[in-house]
Amino acid sequence: MKVAALIPVYNEEERIYETLWAAVDLGLVDQIMVINDGSTDSTPEQVKRVPGVELLNLPNNVGKGDALNAGWQKMAADVYLLIDGDLGFSARSAGDLLLPVLQGQADMTVARFGQQQSSDGRKMGFGMVRRLASFGVERMTGEKLANPLSGQRAVRAEVLAQLGGFFPGYGVEIGLTVGALYFGFRIEEVPLPLEHRAYGRGLRGILHRGRQLMHVLAAFRLCRQKGWGRLW
Repeated sequence: MKVAALIPVYNEEERIYETLWAAVDLGLVDQIMVINDGSTDSTPEQVKRVPGVELLNLPNNVGKGDALNAGWQKMAADVYLLIDGDLGFSARSAGDLLLPVLQGQADMTVARFGQQQSSDGRKMGFGMVRRLASFGVERMTGEKLANPLSGQRAVRAEVLAQLGGFFPGYGVEIGLTVGALYFGFRIEEVPLPLEHRAYGRGLRGILHRGRQLMHVLAAFRLCRQKGWGRLW
């Protein structure tokens, strides 16, 4: 089975180099594509330092979901590994997401983060958006996931084809989760010691979580419009 890693990035010059070397070291991945979502820093230059990694440059910032769609449409594979560009060397454990899918035990795996999620020890946030997402997924599907907003996943190509690709923006994970459960695909959460950048509890973090909240709510509305799962 061919495995392709899709890594959407926007201004990740500080950690993308480490993330990519960790992805290369996985050994289970046949191709790696970084989708540069209109970065204004040196992210593309950092990507080019890692041999064997394909770089897709988007001229404008289109958001996570549309960036993933752009990469998905250009790279055919049987299984896709989705990881964020800010994981750094902790991405070395992402290979554990692939094993249940490759072994036929799951159609999609989702990384379940531990208590220490931040790469620098800062507070991640207040957890409100995550709790809302978990509540919404349970109400729509009857299934409870600990980390429904985790962007670190392995997913079979058949799942993406059935769902028609990725939802826009930060609604990616809600669309994947609710849609997969609606169509009867098997989801398995995998505990992993992954770490990523913390936005903290300052103004920047509040703005980020506010934008994420709006995208999550929009994703639930889109799920309802598609008829995926129960109504609220």
